[in-house]
Amino acid sequence: MSSVPVVSMLAVVTLIPRKDLATAPALAGAGLVLSLLPIAVLHLVAAGAVSPVRDVISDYVFAPGGVALLAFSSLGLAGASLVLRSGLVARGLPKRGPEAVLLTLWAAGLVVATFFPTDPTGIPTSFSGAVHRYAGLAMFVCLPLAGWLLGRRYPAATAVRHLSAASGAASFAFLLAHAPLLEQSVPAFLGLFERVLFALLYAQLFAIALVLRREPAEVIP
Repeated sequence: MSSVPVVSMLAVVTLIPRKDLATAPALAGAGLVLSLLPIAVLHLVAAGAVSPVRDVISDYVFAPGGVALLAFSSLGLAGASLVLRSGLVARGLPKRGPEAVLLTLWAAGLVVATFFPTDPTGIPTSFSGAVHRYAGLAMFVCLPLAGWLLGRRYPAATAVRHLSAASGAASFAFLLAHAPLLEQSVPAFLGLFERVLFALLYAQLFAIALVLRREPAEVIP
């Protein structure tokens, strides 16, 4: 299965007319849910080959059908995130403000990581693997920071602030495990920890979607 149809879907879903942005929370929520389905399938079909405790999610690219399923998941997640960004901008968020820029970088990181897959375990880092790592660095830094800033901009976004703080701490710990000085002592439960991290990031995005349903008057100029 080619990733071209998925890219086309990503382009369409992020070019929503302004008058239809009232549906952005529902569209983003649906996109988030759909992006989770391929990951659930991969956990089932690759149960014997990829350990959910030891191996990171990117390793599913080596499972049967993993390339297409991971592409659908990550590009769908990027599209849902950009729908959220478009909805927030339509409700008064500065288009070039730090929150909007960070959400764009998070989505861009997902796209780049999709087209530059990781390396198999034990193989020297290739160009693709290096790009994948730096894209992951951008992703895990940008979304927690964007959520934290959005939480400060929206007074009632308590859940966004708390989830952003939690995902930020988890992201820091996960990235620290990949530091050159610590790579030789990566914990055996790194895969499980990454799944917890992604659960926090998804929860953060769902919380932002709920904020988007509120009145624009709640936005701090």
